[in-house]
Amino acid sequence: MIDTISKTQPLDQEAGQKVREYIDTLTKPPGSLGRLEEMAVLLAEMTSEPFPSVSPPGVIVFAADHGVVEERVSAFPQEVTLQMVMNFLNSGAAINVFSKQIGAAFEVVDIGVAADIEAEGVVNRKVRYGTANFCKQDAMTRIEVEKAIAVGFERAENMIQKGSKCLILGEMGIGNTTPSSAILAVLSGQDVRELVGRGTGIAAEKVIHKQDVIEQALKERKPDRNDPIDILAKLGGLEIAGMTGAMLAAAANRVPILLDGFICTISALLAKEICSTASDYMIAGHRSVEPGHKKALQLLGKEPILDLDLRLGEGSGAAVAFPILQSATLMLKEMATFTSAGISK
Repeated sequence: MIDTISKTQPLDQEAGQKVREYIDTLTKPPGSLGRLEEMAVLLAEMTSEPFPSVSPPGVIVFAADHGVVEERVSAFPQEVTLQMVMNFLNSGAAINVFSKQIGAAFEVVDIGVAADIEAEGVVNRKVRYGTANFCKQDAMTRIEVEKAIAVGFERAENMIQKGSKCLILGEMGIGNTTPSSAILAVLSGQDVRELVGRGTGIAAEKVIHKQDVIEQALKERKPDRNDPIDILAKLGGLEIAGMTGAMLAAAANRVPILLDGFICTISALLAKEICSTASDYMIAGHRSVEPGHKKALQLLGKEPILDLDLRLGEGSGAAVAFPILQSATLMLKEMATFTSAGISK
């Protein structure tokens, strides 16, 4: 299944070069709009369009629970995942506010919440009722991982077919910085203690406990560094796999992916492991305060647009960064050239 959904074309370098040359005809000193110019070129390479568009964007939030919460690694109890899904559906969360601000299509997907959600508006694609505690057993099976990736792929394709020109992916899952940190330790080969932070706000002594939990789990589970499906099966989580699949769909459809924070970037690394060219279609929205995020961005080879000390998730940081990406496209479409403005170059 993975082979059939991970086909991605290379960037269109010719389109990028044409846009680069066109930018130099706009009424400004060469290079004076800095990274906006770089973003415009990259968007042209992604979309193969001389005047790329990122509007309207589409936001998909994947929700799932994690068995490792049993190990007291989170500041919040597991039932908050369900409560926050209801908050999304009632338009009360940060991502609702920011999605509305940027005119985004918005969707919440139950891919693995540990309870049934009987509410209007949620997309029910539950693979299982949360992952198992990876300290005691594998988080899920390989088949469940592939199902979760396929769910993400399907929801992203649906959003793209409805007209979304840029994909923003969010997550909700109490405890999900723990599997994310564990996955990053596997992919980076770096010491867990250099990667694990406070998540949504645990105390310093709990950070040490969280590090101990992850170290012990990695010894027990022994995930295969070269097999992203094995990593997800042993460590989780369902929403991480869902975002991974959505990124593969966006890349396959030449749709830009605006990355959110730490957990989203872990999904990006896994998507790159599955399809090496998928990361060509990714732009980092911001840098989280979670210590592992800096390392994850380095592995991905991305420099974030913003650095605002955010650590919320949900896709919120990417949504806040979106207007800057939009500015890069408007620069191309709406600025005058020296010739059209009658200005001496």
